[in-house]
Amino acid sequence: MTMALTNAFVLLFSCVLAISFYVWGKPATFLDDFQITWSDSHIRQIDGRKAIQLVLDQNSGCGFASKRKYLFGRVSMKIKLIPGDSAGTVTAFYMNSDTDTVRDELDFEFLGNRSGQPYTVQTNIYAHGKGDREQRVNLWFDPSADFHTYTIMWNHHHIVFYVDDVPIRVYKNNEARNIPFPKFQPMGVYSTLWEADDWATRGGLEKIDWSKAPFLAYYKDFDIEGCPVPGPASCASNTGNWWEGTTYQALNAMEARRYRWVRMNHMIYDYCTDKSRYPVSPLECIAGI
Repeated sequence: MTMALTNAFVLLFSCVLAISFYVWGKPATFLDDFQITWSDSHIRQIDGRKAIQLVLDQNSGCGFASKRKYLFGRVSMKIKLIPGDSAGTVTAFYMNSDTDTVRDELDFEFLGNRSGQPYTVQTNIYAHGKGDREQRVNLWFDPSADFHTYTIMWNHHHIVFYVDDVPIRVYKNNEARNIPFPKFQPMGVYSTLWEADDWATRGGLEKIDWSKAPFLAYYKDFDIEGCPVPGPASCASNTGNWWEGTTYQALNAMEARRYRWVRMNHMIYDYCTDKSRYPVSPLECIAGI
């Protein structure tokens, strides 16, 4: 009887493990879930291939992408940004549907700075091909001194951008008010390090100082938990997925306080209040983000 129960438990555990593989995976090494897409000579695997170093110099930037696309879930990475004078550089972590016309995209863009100035993170959201929804927040710590966790949570209810455990942006599903929300196209996970001194720092006034090159950013603890595409067709609509649970359908009280604190004390730009670009506020701004 004991042997029968043991065998049954092993079989059940194997089935659960197999199902879990299709819903999420935490790769043991970088190359388990990702591939280099731009300038492999500028991406170095370190720490037993569990972490990577991205390099930007006068010859090239670099980039990588997930091997699969995902429809809903949570994606996070720990990143240590370029130290010192990083003006004119952009370190990006984002999700993208990689479709030419009707693009969906969720962006973290870390904008380099002159030494001693705050690091700025810009977020942007493309839904059904429409973007131009930039918000900028000055980080309240030095993101080059240590690793910090940057997370995109995406479910049927909202999209939330987190810095560590602090939500810095929320985009609600307001489809009932005819506001587009990305929910049909799976998105890949991407990251790039590149030179953008025509706009990245103080609107392009601060140029990159190549004498400070190479510029180095570090990534580790890659975590993708979502519905892979291709994969089980019913996964994305499964309300039993943990990221669709009640806990994740809205910010909790602590998160809401942190969110208000960020917006009151650290937000430096919001497209919703930019009357030079939008004399009439976009619908999602009126509906609430």
